[in-house]
Amino acid sequence: MRLTLLTRPGCHLCDQASEVLDRVAAKSGVAWTEVDISGDPELEDEYGLRIPVVLLDGKEHGYWRVDEERLLRDLGVSS
Repeated sequence: MRLTLLTRPGCHLCDQASEVLDRVAAKSGVAWTEVDISGDPELEDEYGLRIPVVLLDGKEHGYWRVDEERLLRDLGVSS
């Protein structure tokens, strides 16, 4: 999976990031998956203060707000 969104319940920024990733998926054809970090101590330690976090190919691409144009560009899609 190329795109992963790290989230937790009750996160309004996570809801917004999900909407952006839906648009990115529609434009790029790249599916994404969501991972709830609550209950995973390692993920909480690493990402807890920066949620939501977008991972591209397993590496952190951004956090808090998704830069849609940058993400599309990094996926090789022109917006």
